[in-house]
Formats: sequence, C-alpha cells, structure tokens
Amino acid sequence: MTIKTLLLSSIFALASQHALAAPVPIDEVVAVVDDDILMASELTERIDSVKRQNAGGALPPADVLRAQVLERMILESIQLQMADRGGIRISDAQLNEALGRIAAQNNMTLPQFQKAMEKEGVSFASARQQILNEMRISRVQRFQVGERIQITDQDVDYFLASDLGKMASAAEYNLGHILIAVPSEASPADLQAAAKKAEMLVKKLRNGADFRQMAIAESSGRTALDGGDLGWRKEAQLPGIFAPVAPKLQVGGISDPIKSASGYHIIKLKDKRGGNTQLITQTKTRHILIRTNEVRDQQQAEELINQLYQRLQAGEDFAALAQEFSDDPGSGASGGDLGWVNPGDMVPEFDATMQQTGAGKISAPFESQFGWHILQVENRRQTDVGAENQRNQVRQMLYGRRFEEELPIWLRKIRSEAYVDIKERP
Repeated sequence: MTIKTLLLSSIFALASQHALAAPVPIDEVVAVVDDDILMASELTERIDSVKRQNAGGALPPADVLRAQVLERMILESIQLQMADRGGIRISDAQLNEALGRIAAQNNMTLPQFQKAMEKEGVSFASARQQILNEMRISRVQRFQVGERIQITDQDVDYFLASDLGKMASAAEYNLGHILIAVPSEASPADLQAAAKKAEMLVKKLRNGADFRQMAIAESSGRTALDGGDLGWRKEAQLPGIFAPVAPKLQVGGISDPIKSASGYHIIKLKDKRGGNTQLITQTKTRHILIRTNEVRDQQQAEELINQLYQRLQAGEDFAALAQEFSDDPGSGASGGDLGWVNPGDMVPEFDATMQQTGAGKISAPFESQFGWHILQVENRRQTDVGAENQRNQVRQMLYGRRFEEELPIWLRKIRSEAYVDIKERP
C-alpha cells in the first residue's frame, strides 16, 4: 500500500462520517519506509507469529521483541520494494511448488498442511503471502549480493589443498562388522577353529546371507546387537586393521577374514560417500519431441509421433527425422542429439524410459510435461564424476560462506540509504 492510497482511503473514510462523530482510529502507522507504510496490525500479527513459533521458549521483553520484529519488517519492506522496481515476480506454479515442499517436509499433503495451519489459528493466506515475500526477497539478495560473488578455480584448489579441505572432502565409509573372537591364551586349535568359522561366514555372506542377522547371531563385537553397524567413518577414523581393506571394497562387498589379536574380523562396505570417486552410468541418446501448438492439438500430436515411430521401425534415419520434425529447439537441428546424459538429468518420464531402453534401441512413444517423445539410446558408459562433483560441492560451500559474510554488509547499506520514519506509540 502506498502513502497515496492510504491518504485516499482516509479521505473517503472521513467524508463518509460527515463529521457526525469524532474519528475512531482502526489502525495506525508504525513506520514509513520509502514509498511503503507498515501498520500496527501487521506488526501485531508478526509478533504473534513469532510467539507461536517459539511457544514455550524464552523470548526477550515485549518492547525489545517489538523493536526486533519491526526492524525485520523494515528490511523486508526495503527489499520487496527493490523487487517491485526490478520486476521480480513469482508465478503461482512456483509458489505452489514451494508450499508443496514445505508440506512434504512435514509429511503432509498441501491440503493437510493448510488444515493443520488453520487448526492452529494461522491464516493460510497470510502464510502464503509471507512465503511469497520470502521467495522474492531471496531473489533480490541473490541478484544484488550473489551476482558479485565469484568463486574461482584457484579458490577451490586452495580449499581442497588445506587441512580442512582434505578432511571435508575425504571419503566416508558405512561399515558392518562381525568379530569371531578367540581367547586371550588361544591355542593353535582355537585359532584354526576361529579362522575356519570366519571363512564359512564369509562364504555364506557372499552367497546372500543377511549380514545384520549373521552379526547378531555370530559376532562377539560390541555392535553385534546392532547388526554389527559401525556407522559412517572417514578413512582416517577407521580402525587401523580396516583402513587398508575398506577403501578397496565395492559397495555391498564382503572382506576376507582380517586377523587381529582379538580374533578374526569380517567387514561389509554398506555404503560410501564423498571422496573423489563416483561412478555413474551415462547414456548417449537422441530424441524427437512433438508438442501441441496453434495448428496441432493433442490428438494430432499423438498421431504424428506414432507416424514417426512407424517410419523409424521401417528403417528411416533417426537423426534425419529429428532434424525435420522435432520441436526441441536445442537438439532438433543436430538430429535430436542430447549428448551424454547423467541419471536424473531429465524429467522422470524421460529418465525412466531412457534407463529401460537398451543400447542401440528406439523407445516407443511416451509423453512428458513437454510433449510426446521418442528416444534412441546410442551407447552407455561408466564415468567417474567424483572429482567434478567434489569441486562443485566445494564451490557451493565457498559461495554460501561468502554469501553469509556479504549479506549483513549489504543489508546495513540498504537500511542506511532508505528513508525510514518510525512513529512513536501514542
């Protein structure tokens, strides 16, 4: 609401009263922020929201809380006005997607989330508007602050070479453990029996026996009743006897028996994360996309994709048909070539069909949110993207760290440059 709108509303309200009674204030202005005003009712609503979110927790005195919330509202107003001037908009689809994610984080559908909020006395319309404001403010911050942050390859190299970088980027291993213990004064026969039992268990495990059940039944280790679970450990945190073995195992692999003073150990690599090795299966693929448009409705699009499929089945060249018919502006001119595609890069329908189609094969027509597709899988390969992913993760981490440092500086700057008039309470 602009000051001009407020003044017009006040004029109409006063005119309707015809001076028959003294004006009764329904609301009051608590702050003027550039071209915006903040009302007492808005401030009260935000304070109530903070109290609900911190129910049972310690809050500052009422006057301090009021000042803190008002200051936050002032900064929000400044940034929302910047969003208005910059033409930053959030579509209904984007807002609904964000609300859906919030609901999913609370294990609810969006209608369930709305009912839960209203049950707690929270206006869903107000919450929706607040989330919309937060999304617009986030974009303003990204444009104004994030655009000025540059993370170079040298920055990434320096971090990875540092002690902190080596620790943060080290691989982690999730291990299962079984111990076949031997007495402290074990005889050669005891050792032989323990070794034989360990070898037998390894054979059973490699043939599909359940590791957790085997650990509970057979292990003398301290985590036996937890199924032998050792949890996630970085390589430097692994027991010395496991450190040379675990990194060489494939996920799901079972080690040979490992001898120590306490007996024979068997470990299973349940999972691995981090490090600079991450193999994925990439697929080299082409596709033809047929969309609906001003002259082609849904039925006609489906008929055309089926006609093209029949022509492909008859032996016509995929690339030639893609060049002639595909509505994908990015790949159509190059015969539908999408290059090497990682799992999850495409929309779910495309990704699932691509994974199910054999190398050298052509899929049947299928539909996604973009239209009707036919895809051709040309080849597959195993690619190590671990180093690339590791560098991307470090780059994002350094960006986030720099952003958090720069944001308060920028907020102080825009606050000092804005016209802010905080009204005293009567």
